[in-house]
Amino acid sequence: MKKLLFIFIAGVAVLGTSCKKYLDINKNPNDATDVIPSLVFPQAQAFTANTLNSFNNYGSQTGIYVANAGGYGGFGEAVTYNYTTTSTGIFNSSYDNLEDYQYVIDRTDGDSLAARYNAAARIMKAFHFQLLVDAFNNVPYFDALKGDAVLTPAYDDAKVIYKDLVDELDKAKATIKASTGKIGVADMGNTDIMFNGDMTQWVKLANTIKLRIILRAGDKVTFSNTDFTGGFLETDVLIDPKYVRDNNRQNPSWNQWAYTSTGTVANKSWMPSSFIFGFYNGESLIDESRGRATYYKFPATGNNRLGVENNNVPASPEGSFWYADNNREGKSAGNATGILKGPDAPYPLMLAAESFFLRAEAALKGLTTEDETTLFDQGLVASFAYTLSGRKNSPPGTPADSVAVYKTANAASYLVNFNLAASDDQRLEAIITQKFIANNFIRGEEAWNEYRRTRFPRINPNGNGFETFASSVSQSPRPDKLPTRILYPITEGSTNGDHVPPGISPFTSLIFWAQ
Repeated sequence: MKKLLFIFIAGVAVLGTSCKKYLDINKNPNDATDVIPSLVFPQAQAFTANTLNSFNNYGSQTGIYVANAGGYGGFGEAVTYNYTTTSTGIFNSSYDNLEDYQYVIDRTDGDSLAARYNAAARIMKAFHFQLLVDAFNNVPYFDALKGDAVLTPAYDDAKVIYKDLVDELDKAKATIKASTGKIGVADMGNTDIMFNGDMTQWVKLANTIKLRIILRAGDKVTFSNTDFTGGFLETDVLIDPKYVRDNNRQNPSWNQWAYTSTGTVANKSWMPSSFIFGFYNGESLIDESRGRATYYKFPATGNNRLGVENNNVPASPEGSFWYADNNREGKSAGNATGILKGPDAPYPLMLAAESFFLRAEAALKGLTTEDETTLFDQGLVASFAYTLSGRKNSPPGTPADSVAVYKTANAASYLVNFNLAASDDQRLEAIITQKFIANNFIRGEEAWNEYRRTRFPRINPNGNGFETFASSVSQSPRPDKLPTRILYPITEGSTNGDHVPPGISPFTSLIFWAQ
């Protein structure tokens, strides 16, 4: 159903999209029309990594995590934020991806022996639709994914979609529970390239997505059920189709941001933003261990504010800024710490650190009875564990040891030492800021979503690049000089124009949960 196709985004303009679109009506008579769900499901999971890579790029390239590198220009709307409707990638590839999960759901509904595939596909469907709502607000939902039966699906209210996503997650959990101990139920095993058929982990993923939806919605949606029986994620969720250094078979972020399969440098036109870099080099916080694990030749890596193009902007290195190993020879590169760990590294769908920080916020707001201080510290340890993990270049000691050093280096900061926060506002700021750091260039769209929801991490719109991530050439009239969203793709206007919400602006139209 899917090829491992890697998507390149510059700003939010897509130069390559998925191999089919959700409104395609042309049929190839030589294509298989009936495939068993156990073959479709792992392909859909693998393609989720490609889709997430595009979402990460979209969020990161607002200036949160990346900026234009020295010696490169012509970034256009990526730096002005004056977005157009040419950005088609994340919308179309998401629906393309969702088609396969819906195929699995449709083929397994009512089949108790295939219940685990049905539940897992339903969870992934909810995961992807939250991504879409958080980027576009109202999107086709109830009428979507029906193939030729509905070629022009209506757009649904984002709040209604959010509520239904939680109901779908609860349905998936109930399906898993009903399948437990039932004779003859198909074990997903290695056709599940995330959990290898461990349904306990699928329940935890469902609960963690559910918690994220409920927290993000705030008081704008009333949910039917806020029970989280089964617990939350405490380990990183990794998509692992067994990537290798080969054409169209590499980890998609490595393939785009480090080296191609032939060893050619993949991308030199982007570099770390000054804003995120300041959370490592002492401008905002001191974090030498994660800084050295993440960035090439840290702290001499180089950084820039989005939109700045002059002779003072450092040129890109021979290789990726995000590949920390000093070995810059692409054919043997890999196995490193940080973000770009290698061509064969699994792709992160959700980090344990994000789960702990979500739980810390939930505890802070009284949604659970857990202890927010404990969860905050667990989030720090989980972030250090993921970032510092690698088969070489890992610093000595345990992640907890590195966290202890981090706390000492930032002894006066409540952003690191949670017990120093003097108000719930400061406590929330600490939680969101540390989630922002943990998701650095991994889940860029989540950092962007959380900033729009909470206005953390704090910025000074009139400050320098270490104080704000807003582009220096922003055309946004907003006080923070940032956009509010991207626009629907032009393909929607041409194929589904009667339903596309009118009058959407990148500077005034808000996602329903945004401040």
